[in-house]
Amino acid sequence: MEQQRVCLVVEDDDDIRGLISVILSRAGFDVLPVGTGAEAIAAAADPPIALVTLDLGLPDMDGHVVARAIRALSTAPLLFLTARSEQDDVLAGMASGAAGYLTKPFRPGELKELAGQLCPAAAVSREPHTPGKSHC
Repeated sequence: MEQQRVCLVVEDDDDIRGLISVILSRAGFDVLPVGTGAEAIAAAADPPIALVTLDLGLPDMDGHVVARAIRALSTAPLLFLTARSEQDDVLAGMASGAAGYLTKPFRPGELKELAGQLCPAAAVSREPHTPGKSHC
């Protein structure tokens, strides 16, 4: 039985979170949507997370803090989806552990393609979960 890729979607805006969830569901991911940094950190400890999309502008904490906390719990690739588009923002994102960086507004195809590159369907593990190991 093929294991499903699970994407943790961290976005405080309900509409954008819904859009990201639909795009990634259609790309073959099971989506776990959350709206705060605290929820994201708690969910990142869940073993089957294969990819994390992360907004930097969260209501309860800075997205870079969330990224570092997730990185300590999971090896899943981090894809930043944010309105912060300055070069310094991109560099700070990469320093926080981002594997990819996509600025809002984004095109659905861009998100689908980048998510597929970071977590290809063919690379999904068929082995039992090993703690700390990404399912990408």
